[in-house]
Amino acid sequence: MTDQPLTILAGKTAVERLKTSGWQPELFDTLVGASGGAKLLGLTHLDRFLFGDYLQRSDHPMELYGSSIGSWRHAALAAPDPAAAIVALQERYLNQAWDENDSRHPSQVIDELCHWVLEGICDEKAVAHLASHPRFVTHIVTARGLGLNGKPRSGALGLGLGLSAVGNLASRQLLALGFQRVVFSSGGSVAFRFDAFSNQHVALTPGAVKPALLASGSIPFLMPGQVNVPGGPLGHYWDGGVIDYHFDFRNHTGSGLVLYPHFTDKVIKGWFDKKLPWRVNAPALLDKVVILAPSKTYLAQLPYGKIPDRNDFARMRSKDRVAYWQKAMDMSEQLADGFRQAIDADDPMQCVTPLG
Repeated sequence: MTDQPLTILAGKTAVERLKTSGWQPELFDTLVGASGGAKLLGLTHLDRFLFGDYLQRSDHPMELYGSSIGSWRHAALAAPDPAAAIVALQERYLNQAWDENDSRHPSQVIDELCHWVLEGICDEKAVAHLASHPRFVTHIVTARGLGLNGKPRSGALGLGLGLSAVGNLASRQLLALGFQRVVFSSGGSVAFRFDAFSNQHVALTPGAVKPALLASGSIPFLMPGQVNVPGGPLGHYWDGGVIDYHFDFRNHTGSGLVLYPHFTDKVIKGWFDKKLPWRVNAPALLDKVVILAPSKTYLAQLPYGKIPDRNDFARMRSKDRVAYWQKAMDMSEQLADGFRQAIDADDPMQCVTPLG
């Protein structure tokens, strides 16, 4: 399937159920969204089709687990009008602009832009709807800093992150010395049972939605983080991807399948694990997972041979960045078409590659 724009990977149990039942939305009781910043624009039309069409063909309950931009995308899905909300999120992210002569610290400028992006999907009606959605249970994953990682001052935070990186290299469990996983949830967590990092679930109230989303996307140094998110333990909160970059599927306990629209065909556990190949989830852990990701063939056709990422802010002029991102967004229609082809095929496995 290397010539297809969309790579579809499925674990063993997922393959068996797709063969038996086809692409019924009811098969999926969980949606997972990874960290990735600007990468969300690489899935533009795939997300629009999933949120506005495919997942609306059923009214079965689903749990939404997201860190960083994954949680922002899921906030759009849990909005009163998901189709309009995902477009608003994508368009605002695309059109971020700032005065190059702004004298403020860059982290303040970025924080203001993130507030502006989320304002497009987080009005009073939207946050109330998300917090009590009749179908979608939202889980916003954050990382609360402990010790030096709980201090926003650059010197202390830099030392804390360095120690966390070294500890994580020896054992992922040592990352718990520097961060606590705090999940803001609008309901019970059944599909994932987190049992490490002093995990704490906090009731997601309307007043906590935007602060929790901002916390989940607050990259240390790049952003100032969030302090004392309503309902959660006191402290400084950072990007949920620090612990759950692509998520550790050792924690998956759900009975249904997991739908994972992803930026890559690799599922890496934490942010510090990006350079550690042994921290990629093994196929056995992805038994009930279906991954939808841009194929290598598709990526090669994109400008610069990749989907957008946050480093584009620094390496491109604003005008060039927006033009490139818009091109990548437009081309992502191929990903949506690839998924349509897969779910409409007579053979539900026609476009699927079994994991492992």
